[in-house]
Amino acid sequence: MMEFDSIFDTGRRKIANGKFCTKLADADSRISPWLSSLTYLLAGNILLPLYFSQITITGQENLPKSGPVILAPTHKARWDSLLLPYATGRYITGRDLRFMVTSTECQGFQGWFVRRLGGFPINAKRPSITTLRHTVELLLRGEMLVIYPEGGIFRDNEVHLLKPGIARLAMSAESSHPGLGVKIVPICFNYSHPYPSWGADVTISIGSPIKVSDYAQGCIKQDAKSLTDDLHHALQQLNYQYDDLASSGFVHIES
Repeated sequence: MMEFDSIFDTGRRKIANGKFCTKLADADSRISPWLSSLTYLLAGNILLPLYFSQITITGQENLPKSGPVILAPTHKARWDSLLLPYATGRYITGRDLRFMVTSTECQGFQGWFVRRLGGFPINAKRPSITTLRHTVELLLRGEMLVIYPEGGIFRDNEVHLLKPGIARLAMSAESSHPGLGVKIVPICFNYSHPYPSWGADVTISIGSPIKVSDYAQGCIKQDAKSLTDDLHHALQQLNYQYDDLASSGFVHIES
């Protein structure tokens, strides 16, 4: 099985050599205007306010209104992907989100729905150059992407080891187009229940954006490691802030 590192390096060389065109594949890039508008309307005004007792969002002033952005949230529940557009999307920044999702989530009717809301698939066991190309192309167009850096759902209120791919993708786009201005925004989800049920509370903490260009020192692997370490630290700090509120009695948590 080909490892992500070798796929990434091959893709990065093609980007540097100008072999990646800027035209997006239609199957991966289309957002349905009517479906997106309907989803925002139903989720933001009916589903989420009815399901959750309290939705607390902090740090929305940290969200860039333009330019290439990667939102890097912790992943605590499937609700994250509905709450994220509510907290950061069209009604807040004027921007639609592009989700990188596992290929299994892009199958059947669910896949039809996900793709038309901006999602695009990645084979987690065998990521392809095509996925790398498409992700970089979206950044070149100044889109706002969502990539869960932990790589899975964790319900233990800890920030887990981050996958290196998110930083390397960001570094690849920035290094191949100096001055592009890619930013990564750390976001931390915390629920009052490990498995959020009706009436649960959720807190969404949005941190300060990290400028990818600040890490461009010439060696993408090492630069990406430094970026990953700092992103992990930023997510931990957001999580600690939530823990401090919880220990002070401002947030109710059930185990």
